[in-house]
Order: sequence, then C-alpha cells, then structure tokens
Amino acid sequence: MAWTPIPRADLDLLGLPLDAQQGYLLSRLDGATDVTGLAQVMGLPSEQIEALLGDLVAMGVVSPVASAEQPARRPDDPESETDAEAETPDSGEADGADRETPAEAARTTTHRKLFETSLHALSLDVRVARARSAEEPELSAFCFDPMPGVIQSLLENPRAGLDQARLVARHHRTPAGLEAVATRVAFANDAGVRRGLIQNPQLPTGLLRRLWSARRLAELYLLATSRDSPEQTRHGARDLLRSAFVQRVGEERVELILNTEGRCLALLAGLTIDGRTTALLCRRTYVSTLLIQNLARWSAAPPQLIAHLRKQDAVRRNAQLRMMLERHPNAG
Repeated sequence: MAWTPIPRADLDLLGLPLDAQQGYLLSRLDGATDVTGLAQVMGLPSEQIEALLGDLVAMGVVSPVASAEQPARRPDDPESETDAEAETPDSGEADGADRETPAEAARTTTHRKLFETSLHALSLDVRVARARSAEEPELSAFCFDPMPGVIQSLLENPRAGLDQARLVARHHRTPAGLEAVATRVAFANDAGVRRGLIQNPQLPTGLLRRLWSARRLAELYLLATSRDSPEQTRHGARDLLRSAFVQRVGEERVELILNTEGRCLALLAGLTIDGRTTALLCRRTYVSTLLIQNLARWSAAPPQLIAHLRKQDAVRRNAQLRMMLERHPNAG
C-alpha cells in the first residue's frame, strides 16, 4: 500500500536542521499525495523520496507510516468525503489567515537558509543571471535576495509563480522589488500576495494607493485599523480611506458607518457628508447606543441627522444620549 505522508501541525519547525531537499519535500506534503505522486512532483526516484521522508519522521515532523496508513476507501464511500475534508491541512487562503502553516514556515526557513549559506556569497551579476533560469529549490531561495535586480530577474523566470510572488511580497525589503511583483496583474490580484504586501514595512505608499484605491470603503477601514499591518501602511490606508470617502456614493458611505457602528468616524474627522448620505441616514431607526454615541461625537454630523436621532426611542429613554445630542454644535 502506498504511503501518504502527513505533516504534523503541532510542531515548531523554524529551528529544525532541514536541508534544501527536505524542506522542499515538506512543503509539498498535503496529506493527499502519496510517495509515488511526490516522486513525480519532485522528479526523484521513489526510493530517494522514502529516504527523505524517513529523515523527516526521525525529526518528528511527519507522522510515521503506521499512523498514516489507513485502508483505502472507494470513491463512493459516504465517509470518504468527510475524512478527506478533516485530513486536508488548512492552507490559510480561504479565511485569510495571516499565520503561516507549519509546512509554509518550514519552507520559508529552508529557502532562506539555502540563500544565506549557498547563494548570498555569489556576486550580484551571477545571482541575477542564475535567478532568471533557476529551478527549485534555488528558485524560491532567490526570493530572499535583498537586491531588487535579482527579484526582477527572478520574476522573469518562466517557472516563477504565486509561491515565489508571495514569498517576495512578505519578505523582500526594497520598494523596487515589491513594485516588480505588483507589475504582473495575476500576482497583484492574488490574496496571498496582497496580504504579504500589507504586512511588509517597505510597502511604498504609491503602490498601496494603486492596489487599494478601488477597494470598498469597508476594506480600506479594515486595512487602516489592522494590527497586523505596520504603522506606515495603516497611516497610508487612513489617508486613502479619507480621500475615497469623499468620492464614493452615499450608499457606500452609509454602509461603512452602520457596519462599523460609527467607529469609522474617528478616522473621518473634518470631513462632511452630502445631502444624499444625510437623507439615507435619516431614513433609519436607531437602536444601537454605540452608534448613536459615535454619531453624537462626530462634529460634522449635519443638523438634520442630529434632529432625527433626538426623536429615536433609544435616545428618549437615555438621558446621557439626550445630553450628548443637545450639546452637539449642530443641534437646533
């Protein structure tokens, strides 16, 4: 029976002494591909794959054969679909998770180590030339090169794909290198690449505006308040949110205010809203104390909205809310 190796998800892989082949093999383990399939993916004999897996088992990174082997199920077995879903490792793409999976962390460590120990010592001209035609594992190792010229050459390599673009977006530290990733539409539109870029402290403000200016106000607000983004990115996103808020239609402005229960208004100080937005806000019934408080604290709240809020049952029953609205500068 073919062995389908499964990586353990409960271990910290960053400190393991993985060589390039071991790290690359580990990054290919998805819990569904058996030894034969892995041999085809890596272009190596099955015996060599088994030897590498034996090393990973010895390190405690991969479950041993005895625990991984299960009786094969027929495709029409009603339990097969449930089991497959349970055994498939979470890639972090579906829910937008920011943490690397154990396999991704191991791959990052392995390729960074390969670059630092074998490739970094080469001259810049040699690295530029090799990156243009490199194959794995050197292909991903070059993603950690600090020189933008090497990154540009890497991205011209026909073998370079989303895996390499995501590594560059997350780990490269020059604006020119990050700009090179974003010039390719397929890379710029990838959620993993975007996530890496907004977590990168070297993300240029111009690139941030170019990639996110067309996004909805709700997405810009999340970016402006994300604790996973560097302060520079949050600051740029706040400026982008303010400029976009002035340009968007009333429905989208109202959506942002209501969905955040007015929290967004703290970032919109000094801005005003038009008649359309005011009319839409005045058509609603307000029951959220937090939303009413935030609107009452917003100095730009128009007189019509303040008057409408003072008529709400939630305000009539709450003396503190009544006082806040009565003291608003636009209260009639």
